[in-house]
Parts: sequence; structure tokens; C-alpha cells
Amino acid sequence: MSKHRIYEIAKELGLESKEMLGLLEELGMEELTPLNTVDEEHYNLILDLYEGEEEVVAEEEEEEGEIASEGKEVLEEEEEEEEEEEEEEKQAPPRPAIISILGHIDHGKTTLLDTIRETRVANREAGGITQSIGAYQLNWDDNKFTFIDTPGHRAFTAMRSRGAQATDIAILVVAADDGIMDQTKEALAHIQAADIPMIVAINKIDKNNANPHETMNQLAREGITPDDWGGDTIMVQLSALTGENVDELLDMLNLVAQMEDLRGDPEGELDGFIVESHLDPRMGPLATAVIKEGTLRARDILVVGSTYGRVRSLSDESGGIEEAGPSKAVEILGLKDVPPAGSNLERYDDLSVAKDIAGERKEEEKIKSRKPRPSVEELFAAADKDNLDLVLKAVSRGSLDAVKKELGELEVEDIEIEVLHEGVGDISESDINLATSSENYAAVLGFDVKIRGKAQEEAERMGVPVETYNIIYDLVDSVKEAIGEVKGPQYEEVKIGEIEVRQVFSVSDVGVVAGCYVDSGKVTNKSIIKVIRDNELVHEGNISSLKRFEDDVSEVGEDYECGIALEDFEGFEEGDTLEAYTKKKVEVF
Repeated sequence: MSKHRIYEIAKELGLESKEMLGLLEELGMEELTPLNTVDEEHYNLILDLYEGEEEVVAEEEEEEGEIASEGKEVLEEEEEEEEEEEEEEKQAPPRPAIISILGHIDHGKTTLLDTIRETRVANREAGGITQSIGAYQLNWDDNKFTFIDTPGHRAFTAMRSRGAQATDIAILVVAADDGIMDQTKEALAHIQAADIPMIVAINKIDKNNANPHETMNQLAREGITPDDWGGDTIMVQLSALTGENVDELLDMLNLVAQMEDLRGDPEGELDGFIVESHLDPRMGPLATAVIKEGTLRARDILVVGSTYGRVRSLSDESGGIEEAGPSKAVEILGLKDVPPAGSNLERYDDLSVAKDIAGERKEEEKIKSRKPRPSVEELFAAADKDNLDLVLKAVSRGSLDAVKKELGELEVEDIEIEVLHEGVGDISESDINLATSSENYAAVLGFDVKIRGKAQEEAERMGVPVETYNIIYDLVDSVKEAIGEVKGPQYEEVKIGEIEVRQVFSVSDVGVVAGCYVDSGKVTNKSIIKVIRDNELVHEGNISSLKRFEDDVSEVGEDYECGIALEDFEGFEEGDTLEAYTKKKVEVF
């Protein structure tokens, strides 16, 4: 029996996938995704139900027409009010999806980009391709996409490390003849850290030794289950070299973009980021940016990281342009220095203000560069979070598994150890970039490995703690100390005494005082007091005054009388029980 995917049915009925899912939900078919399939019987049922819905809508429209002829003025007033309300709630218009392609160095990322570009040019498709440095756009099925032509993972993570959610959708390219490699896992970790939708392109299916099924098995073992196997990750088997199934990949991009419902207001506040930049010997600093919100115009004054300038010109593949709106890729001329990838665009009205802001940031960067890199403990002590993010590297797979096993046994309430990425080999620049791409900076820990020179420089520049260990328990102890810093000192309450309230009276300069008798244990002036009445807790607080007769005392023992006043509480009653507690420090481990 043939199967039909939901998104294919939606296309057949002229609906977007989100509309189709909404219709099915109304019909009682809930928790579906566009990738779910239905059999022939359910397919025909959906068609019949949809036609029935269309007939109901037509009947309702006919009835509304009759009502409109009887009370046209009333309806017009209501429609005007509805239009005003809709205008107030009006969403920003849709914008093209911004897409990055990541994967192992020779698995076909560049070939895939070239094939997409050349195929669209060969077809002379309406709208064509906008080719510019660092990014280009294409039209597909009446939708535009902006591809960021990133030179590897470094640019992708550089954007993430500066807080730029630069990419809307990621394509992970995996070669069907090689399968998953270390850089594939690294790319996957980058995508997961960015928390964006992902499509897997299983490339090179034209090769004789291609084994896409085994590649999907490997991905499944990494927790990435193909949609064909009941998972939620779209996987397309293709050949970037021959162009086979590249159209299917673009269809899937279209589907994901529809579900993401991406929007950008051309009239909103400017929000964009630098894709790449370089110093042109003839023209000076040039930077390619992608706009996410608002519109960038020639003559605008910008602050980009620690540089600034007035936009002298904007250009795309066709030459000079006057403005660039949401998801448009544009080359900027006019900045004073070359900004790093991932820097955000900020627009100002006054050039002198922009210059001052950029100057302050440059000074901050100098100061930061002179500061020693924080330790693992210092990083997590300063972080406002309830989990520890780590990048782990080890000399071998066995060593890595041993480290993970030891860390997995550190069970602490409210604290989760999250390994953003793990790998075998020395600590590299990419590991540092990944650490900075997490929501909170992560620490990079290595077991029996070295730190490469450039990685050391990048860690110092970005303030990422990097530690290496030769003894596994030293690494674990370091993580324990970090957890202790996050949680802070831990205490438990210890009951030290029970007191009976026998009389209540007021004392000048003190307030309401409970005349008490210590039935058991003791009470100190540092005790936490719980007021119990009819077996219920009435109040809990600190002692403001503890007296024996007229004298302030630090402690009163069993079978002695005393006077107790509490902070922010005066509601004592005769017969209340006061329980005295102290806090005892406990070890986290």
C-alpha cells in the first residue's frame, strides 16, 4: 500500500504544511509533522474531509452574504474594527531563510554550493541567483534562500560566539563512502550548540563504494535518527557532483523554512551580522553582511564590534545598491577597520557618538587581552546557570570513554554536566570556537593531550578556560570544584532546641517579646526560629534579641527561661512552640 507524506498532500491541495497540520488537528489527527506518512485509506479520508470543509466554508460564505444584504452597515463597522485590530497585531513580513552548509573537509560542501548555484543559473530561473562575496541568494518554488558560503566551521562558530544567531537552517554534509568523520561530529556539535533545524545531505551516492544505509546507521548511533526510520531529522541522499536529488534537498529546505515561519521587518531596528571581511589594498576594509531585521542604507553610520564608519557604498552581484533589507547579503565599504566575522551591525545617528563607542570597546578589548584566562572554577562561579558545559578531548577513544564514565558518576542535584563536544586528539582552535558558541561559555578539558599554539592564543583572546591533565582523577576533581563553585556552600538544617512560649509582652526599643522556657536542647542568638502553632508553621526567621532577664546573651540552655524577639514577627501567642535550628555545612560530594 502506497504511503503519502503530509507535506506532499499539502502541496497537492495548494496549502502550506502549517495550514495542513492545523486542518488535520481540527479533524482530530494531532501531533503530526510534515514528514509523517499516511496510508492510502487515510489519504483518501483527508481529501474527502478537506472537500467537506471547503463545502462548509462555501455555505457559510453564502449565509454571510445573505446577512450582509440585510445589515450591511453593521457588518461594515464590525469589519472596520476587525481590520484595525488586525493592523495592530500585524506580523512582520516573511524573510528568506539563512542557511549554512557544514561537514567534513572533503565531503562535498563546496561542490554542493556550486551545483546549486550552477543549476539555478543553467535553468535561468526567475529571480536567478544573487552572487556576492560570502553569501548568495536563490529562488526556489517561489521562495528565496540566502546561503552563507562559510569557509568551514570557524566562521560559523565565530558568529555564534558573539551572540549572533546567524543561521536559520543548517545542512550537514556527510559523504556516503566515508560516513561520519571527526569533523562531522564537530560540525554536528556546532549545529546542536546553535540549536537550529538541521537537514542531513548524504552526498556522493554516485560513487561505487557509497553506502548511504550505513551512513544513516552511524548517524542514528549519534542520536540523529532519519525521518524515514521514524525520527525527526530530514535526510536527503544526493550527488552534488551530478546534481542528483539536489532539487529534493531544496524542497526540504523549503519545507523547513515554511515551518520556521521566519520574519523580518524592513522598517524595524537594524539587526545584521558580518559573514566575512578583509582588507582590500585598493579600497580599504570591506565587509560582507547579512541583514536580519530593518534596512541598511548607504550613508548610514555603523558601529561594528570595535570599529565604526559611515557607509560609503553598498553592493551586491549587480553592482551598487542603495539599500539592503532582511536576509539580503551585501558588501559594505566605509568602515575604518576590518571587523571580525559574527560582529553585529549597530546603527547610530551621530558619527562622533559611534566613534566614541567603538573607541571604548577597543580599550575594553585591550584590557581583556591583558587579563589572565579564568580557571574552570572561576568561569562557572561567575556563570548564572545550573549546568556545566564542557568540551572534552583525550588521547584515545578508550581514555575519552573513561573520562566520560567518571564524569557521569558525578550526580549532584540541580546541576547537569553537558558535554557539547568530545573528540580524540590535541585541543584545536575549533574546540575553542565551539566552547564560545554555547549559550554560556564552556570550559575545554583535555586528558593526556596538548594545546595547539593557535588554540592557546584563541583561548586567551576569547577568555575560554582550557585545562589539560595527565591523571584522570585530577580532571574529575577539577570538575567537582567547579560544581562546588556553581552551587556555592551547601547547608542542612539541624534542630538544636525546643522552646515553649509562656507569656507575651512588649518592651520599649525591642518590640513584642516572647517569655519562654527551654524545654530541651538550647537556643542561640544565631538560631533560626520556627514558630509552630497547632502543629502548623506560622513563621520562620532570625532572632533579633535573646535575653536572660535584662541581659543580652548568646545562648540559653535547657530548663532555663529567656526572652526572644524575632525579626519581622510580633504575632506570638501563649502556648506556641519555638523550634531552634542551626545550619551545618555539608560537602557536595
